[in-house]
Amino acid sequence: MKRVTILVPEGAVLSGIEGPHKIFLEANEYCARNGRNKPFLIELAGASREIRLNDGIYAVRPNRLISEITSSDLVIIPPIYGDPAKQVEANWEIVAFIREMRAKGAEIASLCLGAFILAGSGLLDGKQCATHWVAANSFRSMFPKVDLAVEKIVTDNDGIYTSGGAYSHLNLILYLVEKYAGRDVAIHCSKVFAIDIDRGTQSPFIVFNGQKDHGDEAIKQAQEFIESNYKQKISVDQIASLVSMGRRNLERRFKKATANTIVEYIQRAKVEAAKLALESTHDNVDDVMSMVGYTDPKAFRSVFRSITGLTPIDYKTRYNRTDSIDYKTRDNRANSVEDV
Repeated sequence: MKRVTILVPEGAVLSGIEGPHKIFLEANEYCARNGRNKPFLIELAGASREIRLNDGIYAVRPNRLISEITSSDLVIIPPIYGDPAKQVEANWEIVAFIREMRAKGAEIASLCLGAFILAGSGLLDGKQCATHWVAANSFRSMFPKVDLAVEKIVTDNDGIYTSGGAYSHLNLILYLVEKYAGRDVAIHCSKVFAIDIDRGTQSPFIVFNGQKDHGDEAIKQAQEFIESNYKQKISVDQIASLVSMGRRNLERRFKKATANTIVEYIQRAKVEAAKLALESTHDNVDDVMSMVGYTDPKAFRSVFRSITGLTPIDYKTRYNRTDSIDYKTRDNRANSVEDV
């Protein structure tokens, strides 16, 4: 039986505590109903007997204090909300506990923005990490030694796990259930909680918003030029001339400030504009391609897919608002087909 310690830090998101707790409990109940030993011993642990969340709207009363726990097999760090730097500082006891448990052999899993607390322990230095895409710029700024894989839903670094944003953290919990209890148990839990078990990327959900909180005014000028002229063909030399800077120096400073090369930034700006057009207009893919400055359909599809994880037509089919139908209409159509 694996001892699972779900932490309750200051500023935790309640759903990030309750969701994993329910899934681990369901895994236990499923195994018990099928004559198998329960795979998990689950405990909630915090630095105090009561932790108030969401400005006091909720209160969680952990059944263990972290000071009482001498060992654990798996430690879960739930998402946090609020200023990440302040939350890391406020949870120094939790951070120290995470380091202690890892030193004793425990595996550690952070969910969504819980990655900030895990990174604050130093255990992610030099390792790949996922978190919510909205916090990517802040995370890179705070933890430059961590390899942020913003598109990932799950990362696994020899027993240190991280997850993507929001409710995608439940995919990491299923991943851990499968690892410890078996594929059949994970599939059962995925059906009970209606979770797509094998979803591997959060790329389709990412909204590109270039990092501009870096203090380099010349690079900010370059970014704004790209974002205002994405319909045109833009060259690195053109931008270098605009900001009166040598090409090599520009490329170095741009990468340092934005975490993207100039070419990557241009591609992301164009794809973000294309996504918005595919979502909100009746324009076909070729029209959208031309609108954002591409002339080669193959190149456009390749760049679009590398950034979003979907082809342009798949993205339009999934997210276009102008082609949506209501559930009643859809159900009536389905019934009419069945009646034939």
